[in-house]
Amino acid sequence: MQSAAPSSRELFAITDAVTYLNSGSLGPRLHAVNAAGHAAVERMAAPWSIRSSDWFADARALRALFASLIGAPADCVALVPSVSYGIATAARNVPVAAGDNIVVIDQEYPSNFYSWQRLARERGAEIRTAAAGGDASLTDAILSLIDRRTAVVAVANCHWTNGAAVDLARVGAAARRHDAALVVDASQSLGVHPFDVAEVRPDFLVTVGYKWLLGPYGLGYLYVAERWHANGEPLEESWLNREGGENFAGLVDYTDAYQPGAQRFTQGESAQFYLLPMALAALTQIAQWTPARVQQQLSEWTSELSARTAPLGLDSMARGQRVGHMVGLTARGALPSGLIDALRTRHVYVGARGNNIRVSPHMHSTAADLDRLVAALQELLA
Repeated sequence: MQSAAPSSRELFAITDAVTYLNSGSLGPRLHAVNAAGHAAVERMAAPWSIRSSDWFADARALRALFASLIGAPADCVALVPSVSYGIATAARNVPVAAGDNIVVIDQEYPSNFYSWQRLARERGAEIRTAAAGGDASLTDAILSLIDRRTAVVAVANCHWTNGAAVDLARVGAAARRHDAALVVDASQSLGVHPFDVAEVRPDFLVTVGYKWLLGPYGLGYLYVAERWHANGEPLEESWLNREGGENFAGLVDYTDAYQPGAQRFTQGESAQFYLLPMALAALTQIAQWTPARVQQQLSEWTSELSARTAPLGLDSMARGQRVGHMVGLTARGALPSGLIDALRTRHVYVGARGNNIRVSPHMHSTAADLDRLVAALQELLA
């Protein structure tokens, strides 16, 4: 039997007594991120040490670091507090008329649905829902719904319940053929799955920073393509996003001009003195690993898990149909009541999504973690 690839467990604040496999919900915490957070709290205990430039420096560095992760210019990146904020920003700016349709994924995460539902009701548009079925992949289902009346295609890189993959390059090409905007929620893939803006060409892309990107809760990232910059409408009007905001003495000289690029879309209070240093530490580590390396390592781990749990009556998608960093183990009947809690008592932490045991490891996950999960499932499903 092939053993799982070696981990980077020593970089994480996690003990060997814990098998944590729920990164799709909350990412494990890096020691470096913890240290950055503690240092930020100590720094802010002396507010007199904060200079005017400090209100902008970390945000500028973080936007540049995130931009390099997706192959985009830093001016195309804004900081947002959540995916719902970023999706609402996209919904405020994309043109949708009566009779148009908006394509979404079946059982999509709510943050990438409710804004489109409201927009469709307000404009008299139709919501079209793509669901994989039979021999059709999730990508095929999405493509089959895009037509000349499609205004928006709002999808993810993979389904959040089971890791079913979406070929965003194909979806993006289809959207452009019909002049539809492509909006991507990359929360369940970015950082552990390669993404190239030049290949996919999204209009908007948003992701949280606290799952696979290993950062703090309450800070996310929004990519906005250049064509939406000049006349784009932000959700709020922050002085930090206005031209000349660095000049505190001149803030009473109001201006209609924004900071360049996508910065007009950045949330208020974007200085985020506590969260930004933690996010910088997290993205620095992701950049050192590279998403391609992470994807390869986690693919080996989840592929071995799939093979070892099939005899237990748990099915999973073939590797070519899903991403490598997440796998849904699907019970052939209903999941036993209390299974997830029973695993927790054994210090094994996974997620339950529908009829799936969603297993989402990260770079801390070891062969011992895999063995412990399989042994627990053997016992509980016997």
